[in-house]
Amino acid sequence: MDNGDTLQGTALADYEALVKPLACNQQSSMFKAMGALGYDAGTVGNHEFNYGLPYLNQVLGGGLDVAGVDASLKCAGPGYPVVLANVLSSKTQRPLLQPYTIIERTLVATGADGKEQKLPIKIGVIGFTTPGIMNWDKRYLEGKLSTTGAVEAATQYVPEMRAKGADVVLALLHGGLDGAAYSPTMENPGLYVSKVAGIDAMVMGHQHGVFPDTAATPMYAQPGVDNKAGTVNGVPAVMASSWGKALGVIELALQWDGSKWSVNKSASKAQLRTILTGKDAAGKNLYVDPDPSVAPLIEAQHQATITYVKTPIGNTDFRMSTLFADVGDPGAIQIVNQAQQDYVASYIQANLPQYAGLPVLSVSAPFKSGFQGATDYTDVAAGPLAIFNAADLYLYPNTVYAVKVNGADIKDWLEAAAKRFNQIDPAKTTEQQLISSFPGYNFDMFTSADVQYEIDVTQPVGSRIKNLRYLGQPIDPAKEFVIATNNYRATSGKSFIPKLDGSATIWASPDANRDVVVNYIRKNVNITRAANGSARSWRFTTVTTAGPVVFSSGPSALSVAQAAGLANVSLLAADDGSGKGTSKYAIDLSR
Repeated sequence: MDNGDTLQGTALADYEALVKPLACNQQSSMFKAMGALGYDAGTVGNHEFNYGLPYLNQVLGGGLDVAGVDASLKCAGPGYPVVLANVLSSKTQRPLLQPYTIIERTLVATGADGKEQKLPIKIGVIGFTTPGIMNWDKRYLEGKLSTTGAVEAATQYVPEMRAKGADVVLALLHGGLDGAAYSPTMENPGLYVSKVAGIDAMVMGHQHGVFPDTAATPMYAQPGVDNKAGTVNGVPAVMASSWGKALGVIELALQWDGSKWSVNKSASKAQLRTILTGKDAAGKNLYVDPDPSVAPLIEAQHQATITYVKTPIGNTDFRMSTLFADVGDPGAIQIVNQAQQDYVASYIQANLPQYAGLPVLSVSAPFKSGFQGATDYTDVAAGPLAIFNAADLYLYPNTVYAVKVNGADIKDWLEAAAKRFNQIDPAKTTEQQLISSFPGYNFDMFTSADVQYEIDVTQPVGSRIKNLRYLGQPIDPAKEFVIATNNYRATSGKSFIPKLDGSATIWASPDANRDVVVNYIRKNVNITRAANGSARSWRFTTVTTAGPVVFSSGPSALSVAQAAGLANVSLLAADDGSGKGTSKYAIDLSR
């Protein structure tokens, strides 16, 4: 079973969707690989919508009856049924895809009399995606699709599946676990979907977490979650991390009473099987052998993608990384902000005279900040720059948006971004972790000499931004600014400031942030530390702490901090004990 976010996320996916789009008779490389591995069914994630509905219609084989799409198209398709119950076409008011499928199989069992029996079984599979698609890909979906809550869709269709003979019902939920009260727009409603009568097992995703989690402090510990049993409210469930790092396996104990099947949930179990098998004598990770049938199927597309992403676009005299972005190094962030700011400012001057008098600023974030381990950092070596480096600098297929806010909004925006840090107690003598669980991709920052501010991590959330200045003067709360950002933040950033619900957007550009970065480097081929990687807009407010303040980052990377001028960072331990291959560093907040 596949749980979505399948068709986007790699250079190969971008190549097949945008650079040299697949023909109708061509199957996507992901579907070719999944065909070789024998997938039986799947659903779609939010990222399936990133390339627009016509492309989604094509790669899913055609038949999407929605405005702006040729529903009569009959293309290669995935080779297995794709189900989705909670997204409706505004044109038909019916599900965009089949809400569920029922797979028929034959099980071979040994009866009480010792004789072999062949017994039919019907497995119902229903799919749900996160309603956030309506914000994140609003430019493609507004007026064409609508969503319902996963619980509402499950409540509608699970009885229908049972009435059609489904012996077992599996929910494919492109969402995870959130202990907040349920709402139909909830992003991660796993706790509530599991309570819908008739669901026997659940595959989760979207949060890129692991379940069941065997760590001492598991990621998910809400009421009803049992990591030891691998159940959510008694329903066996899995969430298999991301990037193919694990396989989720659910074993259902089935009982046949002579006429029908039932599931013994207490005897069922769920587990993750990781591709990491151990380490060799040199300490290098060992992995499960790749399936030899896959590579030949996609080799031509793979090589074409490699050729494309190696296209040279410029060069850099410094290592551009996010290894120490959390503590002030703008090395891989500033170039993104410069590209976005230049792109938006140029467009406003040419096309939006009503905003031509407003300052244009830009925010970006360290999209790769170690969550997945030691290699999960943007890290572009000094030397030639190619298109694939821009994909490292800007991970997501977002598009550039421009929003109009005021000085007070900017302060609130930065306060929200500063949730990245735990509150530090200066009097505490024991070790304190600087970085919170707030995702790095939400740590929006300026990297411009025009804007200066401090982050006081000794203060509670909402009271951390100090000495916010624009052009050397305290920022005027009423002064208006244009901020270059991305479609995700501009339309679904209400947790930052209320205006980031789409209402502050003055321009929704058609161009991807990544392409804007590529074009900026092409125009400014010689990227330097002095011009493109040293503008620190923010610093920590200086404070002396009684004990160490620590954070994790990549191994053997202290020289990166030093090259960025972060003299207050030191290495404490080559292995921070997280199991992710990261090292432990200290930061002296008094310097």
